[in-house]
Amino acid sequence: MSMYENLVMQTQMNYSKYYGRYAAGKTPVRLSDRKPLPYEKQIEKMSEKIKEADCIVVGGASGLSAAGGGDFYYEDTPSFRRYFGKFAEKYGFQGAFAGMGHPYKTRGEFWAYLATFLHTTQTAPIREPYLDLDAILQGKDFFILTTNQDTQFVKIYPEEKVAQIQGDHRFFQCSKQCCDRIWDAVKPVEKMIEAMGDSTRIPEELIPRCPVCGAEAFPWVRGYGNFLQGREYDEQYQKISKYIMNNKEKKILFLELGVGRMTPMFIQEPFWNLTLNLPDAYYIAVNAQYDFLPKDIEEKGMVIKGDIAKVLKDAAEGM
Repeated sequence: MSMYENLVMQTQMNYSKYYGRYAAGKTPVRLSDRKPLPYEKQIEKMSEKIKEADCIVVGGASGLSAAGGGDFYYEDTPSFRRYFGKFAEKYGFQGAFAGMGHPYKTRGEFWAYLATFLHTTQTAPIREPYLDLDAILQGKDFFILTTNQDTQFVKIYPEEKVAQIQGDHRFFQCSKQCCDRIWDAVKPVEKMIEAMGDSTRIPEELIPRCPVCGAEAFPWVRGYGNFLQGREYDEQYQKISKYIMNNKEKKILFLELGVGRMTPMFIQEPFWNLTLNLPDAYYIAVNAQYDFLPKDIEEKGMVIKGDIAKVLKDAAEGM
């Protein structure tokens, strides 16, 4: 098991132990009671820390995409209606994730929705917060760790600079995990979207199937109980682990963006652990809802509570 995956496993045990606190939007970790700097001073300090850093590890989570308009996953937002309106009107669910769990009567209906879900992220333009982040990272040595499956980061950076530890909407796997293989989902999704047209159903002969056993395919993503944790999964953890180990003695900045309370074990708490234990590490989090800074690293970190899109734009302009 790689170094970073081991950290994730440790924090997953903590999450299970204190699930009630996490579910209530809290944390069992003792937090700093230090008063935050005024917003302008926070942006100045963030810019300074980015400039000073020898290398940066970005942890990009769902709040980052939501800040750029990808806010259709949980609620009945305007973007949800724009992309999924015909399904919402016919089936009555609210939020893209709710559509994934809807009890469709036929597999053709389910796959029509799933193809729409995947096509929405596969074809989405690079969102503005990602472009501002890219401007901030110009000239820096950096690595991207993300729990997002929406392909935003791999539209900007080469695969070797990004670890997608919860999967990627561009790939299918066998729904029965008969083999350790993932394969292209982009072209099959295009065909399903074209065949569906204005309806909410696809011909069932277009349902993608495993080339080995013939079972239905499924997106290579965590969250539905059958995420393939094989060679590609291991490679994602190896990439982030290798980067951190190669830079552990340097002035390393952990920049956390948009982590919620459902998945603190993948980015947030490992970043806290690493900041505490690496000699020249510093931690910055940007979050629209939470300002969690552990007491143990209050001298090695800061949290900016505010709109991620605005913070990144202000930081980019300030630099």
